[in-house]
Amino acid sequence: MELKRFKFIDRTFVSVLIILIAFGLVVLSSATYASNTNYLSKQIGAFVLGIIAAIIIIRYDYIQLQRYSWALYGISVILLILVLTIGSEVRGTTGWIKIGPLPQFQPAEFTKIMFILAFADFLSKRKGSLDTFKEMLPCFLYMGVPWALVMAQKDLGTGLVYIAITLVMMYFAGANPKILFGLLGGAAAVVALALFLHFQYGMWIPLQDYQVDRLTVFVNPTNDGSGGKGAGWNTLQSLIAIGSGGATGKGLYHGTQVQQNFLPEHHTDFVYAVIGEELGFLGGLFVIIMYGILLVRAIAISFEAKELYGTLLVVGVSAMWLFHIFENIGMCLGVMPVTGIPLPFLSYGGTAMLTNMIAAGLIVGVNLRGNQIVF
Repeated sequence: MELKRFKFIDRTFVSVLIILIAFGLVVLSSATYASNTNYLSKQIGAFVLGIIAAIIIIRYDYIQLQRYSWALYGISVILLILVLTIGSEVRGTTGWIKIGPLPQFQPAEFTKIMFILAFADFLSKRKGSLDTFKEMLPCFLYMGVPWALVMAQKDLGTGLVYIAITLVMMYFAGANPKILFGLLGGAAAVVALALFLHFQYGMWIPLQDYQVDRLTVFVNPTNDGSGGKGAGWNTLQSLIAIGSGGATGKGLYHGTQVQQNFLPEHHTDFVYAVIGEELGFLGGLFVIIMYGILLVRAIAISFEAKELYGTLLVVGVSAMWLFHIFENIGMCLGVMPVTGIPLPFLSYGGTAMLTNMIAAGLIVGVNLRGNQIVF
């Protein structure tokens, strides 16, 4: 592969991606400084593996993956079934697999990419035939199988990600927006009504008690039945951390909520609160701006794709990232429920880092093919 072929690469997308990853490693080093752990070295290792995987993806013409869409879909379903049979539970979610001496991993992260690859093919073959609910129904059923398996793992956050990916990809595939938005609004109304009936009359809903608490307690975290020391603790500590950071923060390695371990899960779910406390409003704003540029460039790349399949791939990844960003930052700020969704490239997690690097590789692959660069 000649280096000159990369002259058409979207330098802004790649540069922002590198900045986010480097920034994330620095923040992780501070978040884990007082815990005397090897999280940072593990994250660097996952990043190196991700670089290798991304290079392989970029060199391989992604359009060839379209012929394996059903195989990818089948593998993702098998992996999710495997989790339910031999998976281990971590923080209430049965989503992890440990095989021999290998580190444990979370298959649901990989299956999101597999689903995007498979669903992009599924939708591209239905272009112009997504005007009615009847025509859209196969798409929802297609998503419904992996979604149901994820929900069976008690992984509400990932289940919501699947829904976001599906709706956004369908919209860009030409699905009737009135029906899509109508279904979204109707679903929101049904959820709100179900929660009301559950709290007022004890009606059964298909969620565990701790999941219901997470969905509702963010509205008033002190009203969790334990004076803020129960389900609302995480949200309260996050708000305290971010609020105490002020404009410029207390400085890396000097955040009291972080370094004294008042803030739970500060290297994973609440890493944005670490940024807020130690780097302040400006640090938090910097992250949001970087994410904004990354997503804008990704959408621009999607419009340059040579075929609908490539467009839908990039749109699917962008929808996945956007939901993760919106939900994670929102829960750290106390305006969204706590669902355990990591912040892309910043939260600790080897599986998540590897998955996001593969996703980035797919976007760069679409970028290069869109500029007549084919390997």
